[in-house]
Amino acid sequence: MVHSKLFEPFDLGPIHLANRAVMAPLTRSRATSDGVPKDMHVEYYRQRAGAGLIISEATNISVEGRGYAWTPGIYSDEQVTAWKKVTDAVHQEGGKIVLQLWHVGRISHPDLQPGGAAPVAPSAVKPEGKAFTEEGFKDHETPRALEESELPRVVADYVKATRNARAAGFDGVEVHSANGYLLDQFLRDGTNTRTDRYGGSVENRMRFPLEVVDAVVAAWDKEHVGIRISPVTVMGGSSESDQQGLFNAYVEELAKRDLLYMHVIEGQTGGDRGKDGFDYEAIRQRFGGVYMGNNDYDLDLALERLGEDKVDLVCYGKLFISNPDLVARLELGAPLNEWDKDTFYGGDEKGYTDYPALSQEERARYAQAA
Repeated sequence: MVHSKLFEPFDLGPIHLANRAVMAPLTRSRATSDGVPKDMHVEYYRQRAGAGLIISEATNISVEGRGYAWTPGIYSDEQVTAWKKVTDAVHQEGGKIVLQLWHVGRISHPDLQPGGAAPVAPSAVKPEGKAFTEEGFKDHETPRALEESELPRVVADYVKATRNARAAGFDGVEVHSANGYLLDQFLRDGTNTRTDRYGGSVENRMRFPLEVVDAVVAAWDKEHVGIRISPVTVMGGSSESDQQGLFNAYVEELAKRDLLYMHVIEGQTGGDRGKDGFDYEAIRQRFGGVYMGNNDYDLDLALERLGEDKVDLVCYGKLFISNPDLVARLELGAPLNEWDKDTFYGGDEKGYTDYPALSQEERARYAQAA
């Protein structure tokens, strides 16, 4: 048996976690075309309820916020009803789950937008790469800059989504302010070229993301709202001339909100953890609350950073895809299943709910061997 804080209970505000291992939000593109989770979502999340906390796959707050085919939403009654089955299943297994609130901004395509409209963004800056549509990958197009008068409508979508998440039985919500999506686009000077009070200075560029955070907190409370950031992301061609300065300032503002946690992608998602020499300790100290580390964590890195009090919670992504009982396997020193990358996005139960968990006999054998 591996002995570590990773496997010990942790009180995340009012949410009692059985351990400190978190299942990261993982886009799997298996909902209906209308963004409704299916029965296989219920089984998928139920299987992984051994995580101390599950963060749901990124979930669209509106049709406008959608950027990938077959991703779920939280803006319709049908979606709320379907998600309620998921949260009930996780809770029945003793797990906890929060919903990640998502608006992709410019990282979309007219095929995914209401009436074939252009995606919206802080500014009309075309992203790099391709969009995943129901007809396959298509080049991104130049988005339409949101008018200042439209921003309250977008905030209202976050508020409705928050209330719907609560109605669906989630234990909280996570504001997605990372990975080059809408809120991150407002933050960065490479994607925000506005000349009104939402562009220009760092203070102005932070204004809209902070308005969203404040509205989400008002719709629930600060003890049920976390946030995700990715200071050095280059997804979609994101850029920022002063990453450290921007995120030091942003986190100082977030700290004033006393949020449930700060979920930080350290380095490039799935890539270099040390990119650009960003000082994550500087933002951890500024935040002062629960710090959740994410990106390329294995057991050794988790034990090291938890032991040094550099993180409070550890996020695992792909390992949870192929190991529904990941926490038990790590604690027992049991071998891990390998994932099938070809089944990550889209499809059916194959590569989704068919990865094996350890049997009771196997668990007993590994425990005895340890």
